[in-house]
Amino acid sequence: MPKNVIILGAGGHARVIADIIIKSGETLLGFLDDGIEGEVMGLPILGKISDLENYEDASFVIGIGNGKTREQIAEKHSVNWYTAIHPNAVIGCDVTIDEGTVVMAGAVINTGACIGRHCIINTSAVVEHDNIIEGFTHISVGAKLAGMVHIGKRVWVGIGAIVNHNLSICDNCIIGAGAVVIKNVMNPGVYIGIPAGRVK
Repeated sequence: MPKNVIILGAGGHARVIADIIIKSGETLLGFLDDGIEGEVMGLPILGKISDLENYEDASFVIGIGNGKTREQIAEKHSVNWYTAIHPNAVIGCDVTIDEGTVVMAGAVINTGACIGRHCIINTSAVVEHDNIIEGFTHISVGAKLAGMVHIGKRVWVGIGAIVNHNLSICDNCIIGAGAVVIKNVMNPGVYIGIPAGRVK
């Protein structure tokens, strides 16, 4: 039986999630957004994000790119969270994907990977075997994580970035677009370049 889903947020990221929900055969009721009124993609803005408690029979997914914001919303509200996986994503066997996570078109998540709560695995990203991706992290478009990588919470791996095998990246890091990580990242911060180094 199709689920009734509401997206929190109504910007570009939310619209991509809307496409996933529709292609998955679910019923998208609309959006909740604090700054937009009217309609998006022909669907109604149903109210503000704080109104989600009024929809007891719905499931929700957070369509906001900022990991800290997703975490604040998820920790504040106890609702049924929807996990959105595009029909054209490739999900290997023995993969676990926690609640509220979004997996975009063309993404590959290979066997043994564990994806945490409210993550974003964006278009054509590659998460190789036995990766651990902790909650509220964003693996951007075309990023590639080799096998046995461990990514902490609230990490943003930028577009086209590469992380070599058997490495760890700690919580609260940004890996810049096109960066190549070849050693463990032990301190929060912004890392750019080839090889990736911390911006001071």
